[in-house]
Amino acid sequence: MNAESLHGRLLFAIPKKGRLHDTCLALLAGADIRFRRHNRLDVCLSSNHNLALVFLPASDIPSFVGKGNVDLGITGHDVILEAEMQNLVEEVLRLGFGKCTLQVQVPESSPYKSAADLAGKRVVTSFEVLAGQYFGKIDDQLNLVGEDRTKIEYVGGSVEAACSLGLADGIVDLVESGETMRAAGLHAVETVLQTEAVLIKSSAQKHPDLQPLINLITGRIAGVVAASKYVVCQYNILRSKLSSATVVTPGRRAPTISPLEDESWVAVSSMVEKKNIASIMDELMKIGAEDILVFNLDNCRV
Repeated sequence: MNAESLHGRLLFAIPKKGRLHDTCLALLAGADIRFRRHNRLDVCLSSNHNLALVFLPASDIPSFVGKGNVDLGITGHDVILEAEMQNLVEEVLRLGFGKCTLQVQVPESSPYKSAADLAGKRVVTSFEVLAGQYFGKIDDQLNLVGEDRTKIEYVGGSVEAACSLGLADGIVDLVESGETMRAAGLHAVETVLQTEAVLIKSSAQKHPDLQPLINLITGRIAGVVAASKYVVCQYNILRSKLSSATVVTPGRRAPTISPLEDESWVAVSSMVEKKNIASIMDELMKIGAEDILVFNLDNCRV
């Protein structure tokens, strides 16, 4: 594949590996972005859209998007802040996956109970910028200067081992389930940042002719994300109880209400958040709803 084959195409950067990669592929499939990636090639063309997918390390994607080398990208919110690219990229959409927490952690046996207790000590992290900013504010509040300020040291991996090896008094690292942290004998004392995967584009629009395609792809991805969060709840209810039922299922804009052959009853259809569906069904039962059905969504437009 040469540069000429990419000319005029929308370039879309996807994490080539790591915790976001597989979910990104599922997201592309849900948005009907078809492609075939050949072994060892990090660029491939879509077969049904005028775009090319570029597979990059997640940490590089904010720079490529911010500088306009690619038009769209998916990466972590934390990665954007760590790369200090938040002024050059626009977060178009939060994607609802890859959720993690960047936390200050210390050994269970440590005398340090807060981030402030670590001020002036040694902190190891893969997030040198974010940790530096976080502890920099603490150092400033405590009027620490020069060698008395917190020492932030970078390591590329296995951050959780730094304390047990005597390299650090505390660490700053991402926590997803917390299993790795607990296995290493650590516990969190403060949260630096909540993060998740985001869809981004360049703040400086270099290819305005591609904006319609950017809007199309963004809308499709938003539909897939919404479909993962919502279900359709349908039920029958007496007209006299309709107002109470629609308080429970107001829908995203409003519920769909259809008359039944028995004029005293109506059918209601409404999008509700998937995480709340069990309690919603319970409430509908109490109000008097019958024939309550729930349907999963493969895709939608919101």
